Amino acid sequence: MRTRDINKETIIREKAIEMIVDHGFEGLSMHKLAKAAGVSVATIYIYFKDREDLIQQLYAEEMQKMVEATLRDFDPESHFDEGLKVQWLNRMNYCFENPYSMFFTEQVKHSPLVDRSNIDTRFLNAMHRFVHRAIERNEIIPLPVEIYWSIAFAPLYQLVKFHIAKSSMPGRPPFNLDESKINLALSLVIKALKP
Repeated sequence: MRTRDINKETIIREKAIEMIVDHGFEGLSMHKLAKAAGVSVATIYIYFKDREDLIQQLYAEEMQKMVEATLRDFDPESHFDEGLKVQWLNRMNYCFENPYSMFFTEQVKHSPLVDRSNIDTRFLNAMHRFVHRAIERNEIIPLPVEIYWSIAFAPLYQLVKFHIAKSSMPGRPPFNLDESKINLALSLVIKALKP
């Protein structure tokens, strides 16, 4: 049996994420991945049972990295305004540092290929406590979680996408997400969630 090589495994993972982001699921085959990673197809099967196992493992690993980054210096007991700012900055910085990971997880999480129920319970518990404490303290209005998330985080992710793509609306100069724009957008989001 062939031995595992951490460097080869890392390259395989990185190339798989790049291929999915750049070419979609259809663009990822084990043969194309082997060529892109500079390994044999048999080498890939040392680390992954099949294409679906590869995608599931990548998704779980990338989501775990995002969870760790999101929870950094975050206190679920903090005032809503402060806690949401920490969340925004953590998520934004992670996405800026890991754009392929951001686009990959965004694409995969809406796919039937992955089990999204295996998210880190620390993350779920921290977010649950944070939102419910803010509601108890009358800092935000109670909302269904989907509406809350859409108001609290979707604007951030769209602004991050504009920034990473160095694009904007048609006819506008490239968008740069700087501190003043973060503060403006965050203040509008907080205002929308207030009682």
